Amino acid sequence: MAGNDKIRDVRVSFLLNKDEAECIERYLAKYRISNKSRWMTETLMTAVFQNMGRDYPTLFDEQEMRR
Repeated sequence: MAGNDKIRDVRVSFLLNKDEAECIERYLAKYRISNKSRWMTETLMTAVFQNMGRDYPTLFDEQEMRR
């Protein structure tokens, strides 16, 4: 992932309900993920980059590219 060598100094916080938090904790335990912050950052940024790639403008529209 691009930018891994940069210091993360911007704090972001959000709230989860109890079920969401428990689900994340189970996932982290199952896959033995010890760095929750890194995992959340990488997971979020992966989703963002994937969406940006799908939304990126192209020279031709989708219908023309399928021909």
